[in-house]
Amino acid sequence: MADAQLTPDQDALSKIDTTVPHSARIWNYWMGGKDNYEIDRIAGDAYREHAPNIETMARASREYLIRAVTYVTRDLGIRQFLDIGTGLPTYDNTHQVAQRIAPESRIVYVDNDPLVLRHAQALLTSTPEGVTEYIDADLHDPERIIERAANILDFEQPVALMLMGILGHIQDYEEAKSIVRRLQAALPSGSYFVHYDSTDTDQALKEAQQGYDDTGAIPYVLRSPEQLAAYYEGLELLEPGIVSCPLWRPRPGSAPEPTDIHGGVARKP
Repeated sequence: MADAQLTPDQDALSKIDTTVPHSARIWNYWMGGKDNYEIDRIAGDAYREHAPNIETMARASREYLIRAVTYVTRDLGIRQFLDIGTGLPTYDNTHQVAQRIAPESRIVYVDNDPLVLRHAQALLTSTPEGVTEYIDADLHDPERIIERAANILDFEQPVALMLMGILGHIQDYEEAKSIVRRLQAALPSGSYFVHYDSTDTDQALKEAQQGYDDTGAIPYVLRSPEQLAAYYEGLELLEPGIVSCPLWRPRPGSAPEPTDIHGGVARKP
C-alpha cells in the first residue's frame, strides 16, 4: 500500500529539526515570540547567561530594520525590496513598514528554513496595491535567488537589497564577500544595500556564541567591524556610516546605547 501523500504544510513540518537549537527560533524567543521549541529556549537562556545584553541586541536589530526601511521608502523613494534571511515573522516586518508608507511596494523574502516557510506563507500578506512573496532559496546560490526574484521584482529599477544578520551564517569570509558582490552586481544604479551583523567586539558575546555553536546548531561567525565594512566596498555610504545599529539615525529624543551589532545603508553608484 502506498504511503499517504503529505500536504505542503505537513511536508514543511516534517523537515523541522527540533533536536538542535535554531537561530531564527532563538531570535524569536529573545524578542518575546512563541514560535520556538524547548531546545531553543534552553539554548537561548544559556546564551543569555554569558551575554545578558542579548535580548536588547535582538530588539535593537528589529528597531534598526524599521528605521532603515522607513528611511529607504519614505526619504529615498525605493519601492522594491529583496530581503534575504527573512527569519520568523515578528512585529513590523519589512513589507509592513514599507507598504505602510508606500502601499504599492513589492517585497521578496528569501529563506530556506521549513519553519520560516510555514509561518511566512501564513503571515506575510500584502496590500492590494503591492506584492509580498516568499522564495525558498539558499544564500549560497545568489544567482538562483536573483533569477527567481526577477519574476516579481524589476531589476531595471532600484532595489533595496537587505542582508540582516544573515552573513555570519556563511562560515567562509571570502565566500560571504563573494555572495555580497554577486548580489550587488545584479542591482541597477541607484539601488541600496541595507545590512547588519553581530561583531566580535565583546568577549562575553564571543563566549556565548561559542557555547551556541557547540550545541550542533548552524554556527554564526562574529566578525570585526572592519570585516563588515568590506561588504560595502564600491558603494556610497549614507550618513552616519557603519555604526552600532542603535546609533544609526535614532529616533529624535531617544538616548540609544550602542550594542555589538553593526550596520549601515549604502547606495550603488
